[in-house]
Amino acid sequence: MFRNRGTRRVRDDNIQDDNIHGDQHDHLPAGQAPGRHAPAASGASGGSGAPGGPADLGDAALDAYSRVVTRVAAQVAPSVASLRVRTSRGAGAGSAIVFTADGFLLTSAHVVEGARSGVPVGTAEFTDGTERDLDLVGADPLSDLAVLRARGSTPAPAALGDAAALRVGQLVVAVGNPLGLTGSVTAGVVSALNRSLPTRSGSAVRVVDEVIQTDAALNPGNSGGALVTADGRVVGVNTAVAGIGLGLAVPVNATTRRILAALIRDGRVRRAYLGVASARVPLPSGLADRTGQRHGLRLAEVVRGSPAGRAGLFADDLVLSVAGTPVAGPGDLQRLLTEDTIGHPVELTVWRRGALVDVVAVPDELAIR
Repeated sequence: MFRNRGTRRVRDDNIQDDNIHGDQHDHLPAGQAPGRHAPAASGASGGSGAPGGPADLGDAALDAYSRVVTRVAAQVAPSVASLRVRTSRGAGAGSAIVFTADGFLLTSAHVVEGARSGVPVGTAEFTDGTERDLDLVGADPLSDLAVLRARGSTPAPAALGDAAALRVGQLVVAVGNPLGLTGSVTAGVVSALNRSLPTRSGSAVRVVDEVIQTDAALNPGNSGGALVTADGRVVGVNTAVAGIGLGLAVPVNATTRRILAALIRDGRVRRAYLGVASARVPLPSGLADRTGQRHGLRLAEVVRGSPAGRAGLFADDLVLSVAGTPVAGPGDLQRLLTEDTIGHPVELTVWRRGALVDVVAVPDELAIR
């Protein structure tokens, strides 16, 4: 157990904004999703049924749309497998995406819930009829991501993109295996960005940020499948059906790549633990002008005996920055509490009773039970 003396000091200087950049693992394919849309049809105005008229324009638009979807389907569907899994919780099904040339597959953690690392978890069937046995490499329920490895050769990997480049209204294609129907394709648009998805593993609770909302049809069995842009890059892992015309996908971004790298390397993801419950709140106008930020993190609860409690943080403290980086919501704090901060002093700047106070805490490792 790491102890901290709760170093604190009142300070009057402004908060500095230092950016933290995560490294990407060399094992993973990198790529930026340029966010291209389906080609728009063009044509001169004219009477109904005449060349270039409304009827022609509609057909041309449908053809352009169809060309994008069929091209993406042909490019990505061979890399998306239909899963049949067997775990301690029973039999199940889902989808998975080949994302490396040496047979690693990406899926949703809830698809393989109850499986053990290094133990056969089921089989993958590809669109060409090939079947491969699968082993679980590692799962991270708090991000709803898992990595499998096929025993034997697999189709070429799909290219991973970057969900940070997505725009609302952009065309996306969902590739997966709903209801066990291998190689199914649906299309829609990005309905919204920056949704949140609560996850749980034992007593640990977390929120997955920057979740993608789409109206591309998703059904049971799509979980673990690919959400793909018009240029054929995977920008999301389909994870939930939230309602008719409302599906959610975990984004593929720098955070996802770090998680996948940790799962391949260690079979698990280590996270730091402070022991606080918090909420995003607006800053008082005077404090906002002074710090240059508009929101902070109000501590609703500090767990007794936790790293935060030992450091001298209290309920109702308003956290403004962690390790010099401004925080405006719980997701910001989660992203900063990485494996690298476990057992190392981390300075938090808080607003307390009209003064800026620096508190130094030493995070423990989050225990997953």
